[in-house]
Amino acid sequence: MSFRILNQAITMVKRVPLAWLQLTHHKGRFLVALAGVAFAVILMFMQLGFQDALYEDAITIHKTLKADLILISPKSVALFGTSTFPRRRLYDALEVDGVATASPFYIGGGQWKNPQNQSSRGITILAFNPDKPIFNLAEINDNLDDIRRADVVLFDRLSRSEYGPIAIKFSQGQVIFTEINGRKIRVGGLFALGGGVMSADGLLISSDLNFLRIVGRSLSEIDLGLLTLEPGVDREQVRQQLVSNLPEDVKVMTKQEFLDFEQGYWKKSSPIGVIFSIGLLMGVFIGGVIVYQILYTDITNHLAEYATLKAMVYADWYLLKTVLQEALLLATLGFIPGLIVSTCLGLFPERIYHLS
Repeated sequence: MSFRILNQAITMVKRVPLAWLQLTHHKGRFLVALAGVAFAVILMFMQLGFQDALYEDAITIHKTLKADLILISPKSVALFGTSTFPRRRLYDALEVDGVATASPFYIGGGQWKNPQNQSSRGITILAFNPDKPIFNLAEINDNLDDIRRADVVLFDRLSRSEYGPIAIKFSQGQVIFTEINGRKIRVGGLFALGGGVMSADGLLISSDLNFLRIVGRSLSEIDLGLLTLEPGVDREQVRQQLVSNLPEDVKVMTKQEFLDFEQGYWKKSSPIGVIFSIGLLMGVFIGGVIVYQILYTDITNHLAEYATLKAMVYADWYLLKTVLQEALLLATLGFIPGLIVSTCLGLFPERIYHLS
């Protein structure tokens, strides 16, 4: 008789979702536990969101360039960490069948004087030959005649406010003069590009001749060579021919390889990529600690019940399975609200990671 009662009790216990009942026995504690797991999920998703936003922002300039193939020095590490190579490599590239145009691209810097308070701040200058436009931006291409004039540049309206209220004053019709490296210049137009959160606080577009005047660097040394191909040619075949014909002081990349090259620097070589990776690991660690603490407390509070189950000849694996089920329930039920909140935060149109 007693053996039959014991079997019935065991059957009833097997039918009861023990893990679920233990988690929901105290509703308030259960909700707090889910909130903790959801917080860890939100933390991880936000870290991934910031990381992806940074990597995407890092190639903003790259994506606007008109190029099928790109020449770059093998010593370059990123767009704002390029090494120069001889401009004559562009003429060598033009001798390869299938190459339609070869345009030089210059990257330099200077000290910008804020016309409002006269403070100085470093600014990045992007330059090219106005007769060979290299950007797919109408705001730049519509102002090519302006930058052909001596000492006239275009100003990025997405630059930080420390450069002065340039965009506001220009939009109001004011003529803006200032200095770069002690040379007087005029802002001839505006554009919206942005140099990346960690790459450039401010950007200017200038002609190659104005670049020479402002920066004082020889135009015979370039930072990038932008190649466009004739319609219908095999890009990979032309690329291989360029690799064979050009010296080893230049490397030939497709545009996608150029984008991957820049993002690879931020992911693997820059401290920013390491910091975001650590933040992601911290989110995983925090989530694990939260789940562990919840399970530890739950097990401690139900030791008498576990002892009863052991007395009813339940094996250790059954108790272990119950704990694992609790962990799975917590992770799943906490993940859902965390995912929903993270998705809602990601739908905000503002790029909240942008510091300008």
